[in-house]
Amino acid sequence: MNVHQFSFEKLEVWQRARMLAGKIYQKTGSFPLEEKYGFVSQMRRAAVSVAANIAEGTTRQTAKDQAYFTTVAYSSLMELFNHLVLAVDLNYVSEDELNEYRIDVQILSVKLSNLKLSQLKRIGKIGFIWLLLFFPNVLQPLTALQS
Repeated sequence: MNVHQFSFEKLEVWQRARMLAGKIYQKTGSFPLEEKYGFVSQMRRAAVSVAANIAEGTTRQTAKDQAYFTTVAYSSLMELFNHLVLAVDLNYVSEDELNEYRIDVQILSVKLSNLKLSQLKRIGKIGFIWLLLFFPNVLQPLTALQS
């Protein structure tokens, strides 16, 4: 029997987000029990949100809507990285582990930015200008990578 594969499953950016979520679930399993419903839950939700928003974005009909969900995925990725930095401060994650996660996050952030740029290019010049006028932060992930 041939199993159907959804379009988001074919995206490398989704596959990487899925792998990162798995790593976060494994790592947070060793956090103190008192963090189970606080910090652990927040980290896991942020990690899952990256992949989930990529998947949800692929179901949207317009490039503008797709770009919105890619932006949400990027924001969740930055939230997750913030939590990882705080986890170092709390001695739940080592500096070496943070540097490994940083590489994953950096690769994912570039791939998300490239996906978003591709989505925005499909809007066309007039739509792109309109988007920039009314939503000036729409390129925030792209410009952050250039600095």
